[in-house]
Amino acid sequence: MSADVLAEEYEVLESIYPAELSKTSEKDIRIEAEPDDLEEGEDSIKLALKVHYTDGYPDELPHLALDVLEGDLADSELEGLMTDLRTVGEENLGLAMIFTLVSHLRERLSALVRERAQRHQAEEHEKERIAIEAEEAKTRGTPVTIESFRAWKAKFDKELAEKKAKQEEEKLKAMTPKEREEYRRTQSRQSGRQLFEKNKNLEDESLVDEEATSVDISQYERTREEEEEEERLTWSDDD
Repeated sequence: MSADVLAEEYEVLESIYPAELSKTSEKDIRIEAEPDDLEEGEDSIKLALKVHYTDGYPDELPHLALDVLEGDLADSELEGLMTDLRTVGEENLGLAMIFTLVSHLRERLSALVRERAQRHQAEEHEKERIAIEAEEAKTRGTPVTIESFRAWKAKFDKELAEKKAKQEEEKLKAMTPKEREEYRRTQSRQSGRQLFEKNKNLEDESLVDEEATSVDISQYERTREEEEEEERLTWSDDD
C-alpha cells in the first residue's frame, strides 16, 4: 500500500466524518458509527470501528475491530456485525473500502435497533394477550362436565353431612341425659312422609284396623233423576 493511496482515502474520510474520525497512527484510524434515523424512544447504540491498514490494502482486508461506546450488545451480536463487515470487505477488494464498511455498519445498527423495538413490542403484546385471556377466564369460569359435576356433588354432600353431624353433636352436648334419650327416641320415629314413601298405597298391615268393617259407598249415592223427583214433590206440597 502506497502512502499516497492511504493519504487520499484519509482525506476523503475526514471530509465525510469530521467529528467521528480520529487518526491514532500512520496506519490506524478510528471512526464512530451510530444508527441512522433513530425514532423517538428507541435506544441508541454507538460503536467505534478500528481499522489497521495492512501493507496489502486494498487488495487484502485491513484488520478490523469494534468497540462498544454506548448501549448494550451481546457477544453474538458483535460477532455478527464483524462477520458482515468482513463479507462486505471481501466484496470490495481492490477498492478503498472504509467508507463502504462504515456505511454498512450504520445500516446494520439501524436494523438491529428496529429488530429490538419490534421484539419488545411483540413481547408487550403477548403479555397483554395473556392478561386479557386470564381476565376472561375469571369471568367465564370453568366449563362444567358430568364428571366435574359429580365430583363437586360428592364433595358438597360430604361437607354438608359433616356439618350436620357437627351441629348434631353440639346440640346433644347441650342436653341433659334425659333430654338426649327423648331426642334420640323422637328421631327414630318415622314421619308421615317417610311412612308414605315406604308404602305409597298405604298397604302396610300395621296401619289397617283388623276390626274395621268395609262400607259400600254406593248405598249413599243418589242419582240425578232421584234428586229432581224430590225437588218436584217439594214444590207440589208448597202449592
